[in-house]
Amino acid sequence: MNGVPSSPTWWITGPDAFRAPCGLSGVVRRGFFGLSADGDTGWSPASITARGLLLIVPLLMLDLDNTLIDRDAAFRDAVTTFLAEHHLPATDVTWVMTADAGGYTARHDVATAMNDRFRGRVPATAVQALLDRGGADHVVLTDAARAALDRVSADGWTCVIVTNGRTVQQEAKIFRTGLDRLVQGWVISEKVGFKKPDPKIFHAAAGAVGVPLAGAWIIGDSAPADIAGADALGLRSIWVSNGRTWSYDSYGPTRIAEDFATAIDRLISTTR
Repeated sequence: MNGVPSSPTWWITGPDAFRAPCGLSGVVRRGFFGLSADGDTGWSPASITARGLLLIVPLLMLDLDNTLIDRDAAFRDAVTTFLAEHHLPATDVTWVMTADAGGYTARHDVATAMNDRFRGRVPATAVQALLDRGGADHVVLTDAARAALDRVSADGWTCVIVTNGRTVQQEAKIFRTGLDRLVQGWVISEKVGFKKPDPKIFHAAAGAVGVPLAGAWIIGDSAPADIAGADALGLRSIWVSNGRTWSYDSYGPTRIAEDFATAIDRLISTTR
């Protein structure tokens, strides 16, 4: 489109409008008869309202670890390297992964357990260095996940990562995988001072990208953090099962998907 500012806030207009591009695309989608940006001649939020048109910008909040990226595989690779460097049995990788519990065991508790097990063979500073990086040097974004992000962006969603964890570690993962170029923003619990499922972190995520929380969807692999968080806010959600079975009775996801790419396909098919 001609005359669109370099960093526009997109507004979709029309009687059937229900979603808007993520600020990256000028594609007019089905049901829309207008697409413009602030500053574009003849269109603004005020003029849209004055014409009685519907204005909705949909928000998609995405978990990072074991949803967008395979955090456990990356941490396993880091632990395998750690054991080899310190001439420790390779079979101890299973013990460390069990102690880690998918990242949900407090880091100081994992450090204490590892220092006790490897006392006299590995300096405590080496254990701490491993846990500080947390596999960030080994994470990858699969082609399937990247393509899924492209699809959901093309479908008009504003995408923001919402993750618990340490800022340095989580941002290292985001930048290493190129996710910083594929989503519109992110919030990390250490930085904002709230952890999932606290509603405040989801409100912070919506504020980070300037999109209303109402009508948002949440995709994540953690039932207590992601799906319970969505349930508390009355939002719809997709649980990434990673081969597990749902086991909670007091709340549940809107949809269940085996992996992130499938979750995106379910989202798009459900909201069309």
